[in-house]
Amino acid sequence: MHTPRVFMRIATGFLPMVALALSLALFGTELFAQSSKSKSNKSSKSKKETTKMEAPNPNRPQYLMSITHGGKPLGNVTIEIYKDLAPKHAANFDSLVSIKFYDGTAFHRVIPGFMIQGGDPNSRPTSGKPKMFWGTGEPGQAKVPAEFSTTLRHEPGILSAARTSDPNSATSQFFVCHAAAPSLDGQYSIFGRVISGMEIVDQVARVQCEQGGDGAMSSPVEKVEMTIVKK
Repeated sequence: MHTPRVFMRIATGFLPMVALALSLALFGTELFAQSSKSKSNKSSKSKKETTKMEAPNPNRPQYLMSITHGGKPLGNVTIEIYKDLAPKHAANFDSLVSIKFYDGTAFHRVIPGFMIQGGDPNSRPTSGKPKMFWGTGEPGQAKVPAEFSTTLRHEPGILSAARTSDPNSATSQFFVCHAAAPSLDGQYSIFGRVISGMEIVDQVARVQCEQGGDGAMSSPVEKVEMTIVKK
């Protein structure tokens, strides 16, 4: 029996009537969003806003994420993990990286001007699971208690934990903000940020997509795959 679809509401503001407020539902440990092409104007700001980010904190661990698209290298993204601000999520991420959990997993859900989401073990080449199950997660994955912040903001390059409607249901899946998403603030656990390679996130956000399990054009036609190592 496969994991049932779980809906989670993430309101990202009012949408124009032409977009009709798309309900982008994910499966399992995932993110539910309302987005539209009207948000594409935010994507052009992502690089500019990312350059305003503070310098890397030498006391925080860094990880190198190498990304391919259709088997061809796109480049590397360096992320800094907030072990001081979200210690439980930081520890979970570090433990998964240490066992190469993320290697071969996909960014299975891509919404330009909003976010890119990945980290589901079902998307590994060795899982044997068809694409329709990418994002459903695996039963028995360790859950991480919520670490919502009242000060951190979902800005371009922010790394945040995907979850179901249960605030304490985060596992391995995460998303990288492609644009500011203030309606997510205080609702999702921010545990890191991109400190270099935001242009690679921009490239991922521009890949050709087809209709995914959420009913939107958010599933990359060619697999966007990652490997992550600690620096």
